[in-house]
Amino acid sequence: MGSSLRRRPAVVRASCGSLHLVVTFWLVWPMMTMTAASVCPKSCHCTERNGVVVQCTSSNLESIPSSLPRDTVVLLLSSNQIRHVPSGAFKDLDRLRELDLSHNFIRSLEDGAFQGLSKGLRSLDLFDNKLSRVPKDTFAKLHAHIRLSNNPWHCECSLQEMLRELRLDPETANEVSCLTSVQEEYAGQPVIQVLDAGINFCNFHHKTTDVAMFVAMFCWFSMVIAYIIYYVRHNQEDARRHMEYLKSLPSASHINKDYDMASSML
Repeated sequence: MGSSLRRRPAVVRASCGSLHLVVTFWLVWPMMTMTAASVCPKSCHCTERNGVVVQCTSSNLESIPSSLPRDTVVLLLSSNQIRHVPSGAFKDLDRLRELDLSHNFIRSLEDGAFQGLSKGLRSLDLFDNKLSRVPKDTFAKLHAHIRLSNNPWHCECSLQEMLRELRLDPETANEVSCLTSVQEEYAGQPVIQVLDAGINFCNFHHKTTDVAMFVAMFCWFSMVIAYIIYYVRHNQEDARRHMEYLKSLPSASHINKDYDMASSML
């Protein structure tokens, strides 16, 4: 009996140690989850899955959230009211792999809007927005598959040069169409098909510029000619008036006769 009494304190100590671990776990775990949730943007839902998945779909957002977790790997911003993506909007999200901006009202992307996403981004969805033009280097250095269909694109040289620098999503590449075009006959046609047919919007741009320069030079030349004609005619009119004035003056011989007559009378 004495030996069993001696073993009881050890058992009690072991039980207390286990209880302490359990209590510590249940106290620390909520704090960890609260820390993760505290950086989640308002109106969004964040979950952990080899990084943070930020779900902000249909949240009535009008701009890109500013308080995004730095370890975000998936950011879903579709079906909101976002109209503009500023430069550096995602610059701190170097682990981001998927970015969904589809079904918004985005009309403008600043140069550098996707700065910092060049290495890891695999998918960028801009389907169903209001984009007609974007800066040439907006998607430069991105390795992601990009969806640009169902936007009111204006087909011109800058769009052609931009498409050379990105990787269009192969499933929707033929759905990127010209709503308007510098060459009106291509309005409504898929951009890729037009370019594959050998159409070069940049050549048309240069021709248009050359014509504009020719028209401007012609107008300038016409103004110079008109001024010269006006100047000559104005001088001719002055010369005519001067001649008429000289003719109206008495001649020298007539003055001499009048002088001789006056002398004889005296």
